[in-house]
Amino acid sequence: MLPLSKTIFKAYDIRGVIGSTLDAGIARQIGQAFGTAALAKGERTVVIGRDGRLSGPELTAALAQGLQASGVDVIDLGVVATPMVYFGTNVLGAASGIMVTGSHNPPNYNGFKMVLAGEAIHGETIQALYHSIAAHDGSAAATPGAYSTHDIRAAYLERIIGDVKLARPMKIAVDCGNGVAGAFAGDLYRGMGCEVIELFCEVDGTFPNHHPDPAHPENLQDLIRCLQETDAEIGIAFDGDGDRLGVVTKDGQIIYPDRQMMLFAADVLSRNPGAEILYDVKCTRHLAPWISKHGGRPLMWKTGHSLVKAKLRETGAPLGGEMSGHIFFKDRWYGFDDGLYSGARLLELLTKESDPSAMMNALPQSDSTPELHLHLAEGENVALIERLRNEATFPGSERIIDIDGLRVEYPDGFGLARSSNTTPVVVMRFEAETPEALRRIQSEFRRVIVAVRPDAELPF
Repeated sequence: MLPLSKTIFKAYDIRGVIGSTLDAGIARQIGQAFGTAALAKGERTVVIGRDGRLSGPELTAALAQGLQASGVDVIDLGVVATPMVYFGTNVLGAASGIMVTGSHNPPNYNGFKMVLAGEAIHGETIQALYHSIAAHDGSAAATPGAYSTHDIRAAYLERIIGDVKLARPMKIAVDCGNGVAGAFAGDLYRGMGCEVIELFCEVDGTFPNHHPDPAHPENLQDLIRCLQETDAEIGIAFDGDGDRLGVVTKDGQIIYPDRQMMLFAADVLSRNPGAEILYDVKCTRHLAPWISKHGGRPLMWKTGHSLVKAKLRETGAPLGGEMSGHIFFKDRWYGFDDGLYSGARLLELLTKESDPSAMMNALPQSDSTPELHLHLAEGENVALIERLRNEATFPGSERIIDIDGLRVEYPDGFGLARSSNTTPVVVMRFEAETPEALRRIQSEFRRVIVAVRPDAELPF
């Protein structure tokens, strides 16, 4: 059995490499620690599920054993998308759940996304699980919990198909990258009235075609080609566990999540005038004025799906979204991130248009970079951002937002540098009205970073 490594306990979830930092023994310990934490909150039952990774069956079985040993009952949903576990915690009379998933990581990774008594756990709550295991706090219950299986597929699909109505039939292409969303996406959108071309919808934990991560343009090229070669009107794509959405227009333009949020915000605000709309620090500067123009109140927040979910609960906002593709609908839904449901809501809006691609391409946008990563040693990323906060000056800037790293806003663009919560990386993103402005803002960031870290190998 592997020794317990603190490195797998991340900011938003638990994630490790099979056979190196994660195995069945550790999964069992995590189950027992989580079960003990659930009981402490008065929870008697935990819902579990897994994605299509090859290590899934063994880890899930061990996780269930650990949960039962703590004394909680287990409802096993089998192979499902992550949002289907979240859905289970809303409809099965059990508010805690664990999804065994490596999300968009390489095939040799796996991990756990967790909801404890209705809240997506992060930060200190995840660290508390580590300390509980390290201290051997989890003594076995006198009476182990029960184990049952449950097929949630029909209830989940019916709930969405019953809620989301298309204005007209539509032909779409769906790329699941051999992730677990492939087991459900085709049936969902056909059930809504779409004709569906399926790309890589066979669930295969080796991901033989391309990586299941629509945040990176290289993973959308097959979908772009499919739209060129067929009469499909629109393309949608999912990450490995189905909680994030990617969108491609007929002419091959990628509609990133911050622009998807514009469509969703306008729609949600038509029913919730004056409501707050949440988005993370990586999103375009066009989003706030768009929300205001449509009668909402924009609220920028920290990056991280658990952090956005917690803020959503705190504010009662009907919609939240992240640049990474996590979209959270509280309007007509439960407030958790669900790529399949977000895709359904997108199609509902697009079928009201005669030319959906033209409408999406017309959404405000500027020149921008993808996420850029400055790789450092463990802990150095946090220290670098702290020094920039204390020492850096940005002449000509309008305001500096420091809720999550540094987002420096200029009259014609912005630059962002923030510490990743999962890897020793400083994440950067830039946006501006012209290529010259983009270069100018990047040179300002280069100046302040090199001043405190002369050896930094900048990605721009």
